[in-house]
Amino acid sequence: MEEELSGVVPCSSLAVESVIRVGTAGALWGFCSAPYDGRKKGLTGIAQASYVTKSVGKFGFQCGLVAGVFTMTRCGLQRYRRQNDWTNSLIAGAVAGAAVAARTRSWTQVIGMACLVSAFSAAADFSRTN
Repeated sequence: MEEELSGVVPCSSLAVESVIRVGTAGALWGFCSAPYDGRKKGLTGIAQASYVTKSVGKFGFQCGLVAGVFTMTRCGLQRYRRQNDWTNSLIAGAVAGAAVAARTRSWTQVIGMACLVSAFSAAADFSRTN
């Protein structure tokens, strides 16, 4: 079904949908993992609730950012190249990985994250299409 919609639906709509889906998954991950991390740090009461809230927002934002950048880049490349292959995912994964790691201001981390996300994206796309 995705193959049929990708040529009809605007890239921005696909990006918004992926931000909502993956951002929600990231927020749920933060909601599940933050209480444990808060207890490990010795937080209780209001301090733990604040920590959980910040973690939910942080994980949701980061996951949504990766999903949005990846989807927008992949869709744009697919329309520009007029091909639906693993190369689009490879490039989009590199861009999304670099966008996430850009906050660190460390070129080694930016390059490493770009390569890691790019490899996983290309592998997932290759396994999905073959």
